This record gives sequence, C-alpha cells and structure tokens, in this order.
Amino acid sequence: MTGTDLLLLALHLAAAAVFVRLFVLARRVRRGRGGPLRDVYEAAFLSGGPGRVADTVLSSMHLDGRIHIGGPGVVAVVHPIAHDPVERAVLDVHASAPSGSLRTLRLGVMTHPTVQRIGDALADRGLVNLPGPRRALRRWCVGLAVGAVLLFPLGIAVTVAEFAADGPGVPFVAKILPLFFVCFVTALVCGTGYTRQTSAAGLASLAAFRGAYGYGGPNNVALGGIPALHDRELWERLRAAARPDRPARGSRSGSRYSSDTTAATAVVVWCAGAATGGDGWGPDSGPSGPSCSSSSSCGSSSSSCGSSSSSSCGGGGGSSCGGGGGGGGF
Repeated sequence: MTGTDLLLLALHLAAAAVFVRLFVLARRVRRGRGGPLRDVYEAAFLSGGPGRVADTVLSSMHLDGRIHIGGPGVVAVVHPIAHDPVERAVLDVHASAPSGSLRTLRLGVMTHPTVQRIGDALADRGLVNLPGPRRALRRWCVGLAVGAVLLFPLGIAVTVAEFAADGPGVPFVAKILPLFFVCFVTALVCGTGYTRQTSAAGLASLAAFRGAYGYGGPNNVALGGIPALHDRELWERLRAAARPDRPARGSRSGSRYSSDTTAATAVVVWCAGAATGGDGWGPDSGPSGPSCSSSSSCGSSSSSCGSSSSSSCGGGGGSSCGGGGGGGGF
C-alpha cells in the first residue's frame, strides 16, 4: 500500500469518525415526537421565545383592564386576578418590581420558572431544539464543511507530488472527490436541518395552531409579536422595555449597556432574544452570545432555570440560572 493510499484511508476514517459524532449530536438535538401546542403561551414561545410570552401576557392583561401599562414604562395592577400560572407570574413579579418598572417586570416574567418550564416542555416533546447540543452540532457541521473544502488544496498538492515521482496515473484529487461531496453534502444537510432553534415538528405544530385558532386576542401578539398590536401606545412601551439601553454620553463604563440591561444579560434564560429579551431568539441574538449550553442549563433540568426561584432567575444582578454570564440568546 502506497503512501497516498494510506493518506486516503486516513481521510476516510477521519470522516467516518466525524459522521459518528454528528449522528450522536443530532440524536441529542432531536427529542420527542412533536404534538399539538397546548395553549397560546406555547405558540408564543415557539414564535419568539420567553420575550414573546412576556409580551403576550402583559398586553393581554393590559387590554382587559387587569393591569395598566402607563408611561414612562410603569405598570400598575388594577385587578389582581390571574387565570393561569403565567398571569400569576406577572402578579408575583410585579410585587417585587421597583416602582412597577415595565422593563423589570418583563424581564422577571421571561425568566420566571413558569415561563422557563414552557421551554422545557417544548424541548421534551421535540418542538424546540436544545441550545447546547444545537450549537455543538453547528460547530461540527461548519468544521466538516471547512475540512471538505481543504481537501482540494491537499489533493492538488499530493497529485503534483505523485506526478513528479511516479508519472501519470489516477490523480489523487480525483480519488478524494467522492469524499468531498459526501462531506460537503452532509455538512449542508445537518447545518440547515438540525441547527434551527425551532424544530421541524415545532414549525408544523405552530402552523397547525395558526390554522386552527388564527389571529385575534392574545394570539395577535403570540404569533405576530408586538407590531401586531393595534394599541400603538402599548406597542411603543413594550418595545421600549425590550430595547437595550445605551450608556450615557461621556460615561466611563466599559459596558455597552446600562446597568439595567447588563443585569439582564447576566441572567441565563432559555431563549430570550436581545439583551433584555426581544422577539429574536436565535442562538446569536444576544449581545454576548447564549449561555444555555447544556441540558443542565434550562433544557429540561430540575437544577436550572426551569426550577429555580423567581428571585434568582428574574432578579438580574449577578445571578445565573445556568451557570454562565452570557447574553439572552437561546
């Protein structure tokens, strides 16, 4: 067996090892068999993460008169009545929100164990993909794609060396073409089909919910976000509560955000979007990246956000539900 044959065998064995790793990670990402959504909050969570859940419940309670969201971003409880656990979370968090701050209330609801457990339940049924395995799978897919591309310069160099030493023959670059295509297609398939935040089953469940219940009432915000609100004042206030603050001009602080938002980014949540949990909930939507990187961090673990107290999950400061100091991304 020649040296080039040994090199070709080594490349195939390395590719096989990577394929096994991808298969293991894909099995960890895909869990459960899907199923219908149980309520509007699950639809909101699938559409925009816990930030969307918070916007849905706050707008619903404001529009039916149980709370009043006034300016500038102050919430008052008019009728302390809760019809479900998420509404109860709003009242519980409001009791500890300084001056009824809408920003603090929204963040507290997002990171409240009741809302975090919605993500756990969706993950258990395979409707959302766990963030840690999903990010690991993405890294391996990118690495496989890069490795496939690097096969070409390697193949050309080995082919030139072969021709210089042994004369014409089957070019080494031609021998590795099948391996290149298999690796590149595998990286493309796993990178596009397995690294989305919402799984294919979750997208199907969300479409079925939309078809069965349509828009109207709290479904407007759950499915369309706060831009779907007809009350523009409420929309402006909720948008302001979700917007990251900029430090005052001339500030010597090294942080990009004010202390309010810095506290928010220190809290590890399932899949909040921007620094204070906007509607985006992709893996890189937070300013410093996500931190729910393992199943022990908000991914259906009893020791994480899903079961921690509201004071540790929603209080900001230096607390962390999952052991990281990353942003609010999922």
